[in-house]
Amino acid sequence: MKILIFGATGMVGQGVLHVCLAAPDVSQVMTVGRLPLEQTHPKLQQLVQPDLMTLDAREGELQGFDACFFCLGVSSAGMSEDAYRRITYELTLNVAGILARLNPEMTFVYVSGGGTDSSEQGRSMWARIKGKTENELQKLPFRGVYLFRPGVIQPLHGIKSKTPAYRRLYTVANPLLSLIRRLLPDSIVTTDDIGQAMLNAVRQTGGRVVVEAKDIVRLARGMQG
Repeated sequence: MKILIFGATGMVGQGVLHVCLAAPDVSQVMTVGRLPLEQTHPKLQQLVQPDLMTLDAREGELQGFDACFFCLGVSSAGMSEDAYRRITYELTLNVAGILARLNPEMTFVYVSGGGTDSSEQGRSMWARIKGKTENELQKLPFRGVYLFRPGVIQPLHGIKSKTPAYRRLYTVANPLLSLIRRLLPDSIVTTDDIGQAMLNAVRQTGGRVVVEAKDIVRLARGMQG
């Protein structure tokens, strides 16, 4: 498989990249982002594009891929609705529209969030916009669209959040998360779980599937989503 990853510098993206590079059936991974990664690997290629809203200028480098793992996102804290909508909805749909045209047999996997509002009518701004983004992605002519809604995520392999407050939180909470995961294995997903689940989604026949936290764990284990 040939995989595109958007947001490979974030915590989820780092985890997905780690799993993809280790997978024997993944022959190529191309990361797409504003800044280059320091990491190198024989399978890894990088497309650095400072403005992802102008990604159409790089169309020749975005063809021939089997899947896109879209892990790019921001926290809504302190953001206006217009600013959050531009990054979460407009940017995502711009990228997805280009990829659907270039790779109609692609599976598109979008990292959304637990509590996303598919009705687009709720009080929570971020949940409405995520819901609208999910709804519009399902209309695009991909072979498959998987909408991942993780809740609490435990980073593994030394992976860290880019957000300083989250890094401090995970430093304190990580031992507790490990304990909770042993007692309630479906309540917390790891960065490995998400990566394995994404790869297993691509290995399936497609469709439009919402993947909640408990489903991510099942899909990571090779069960049908």
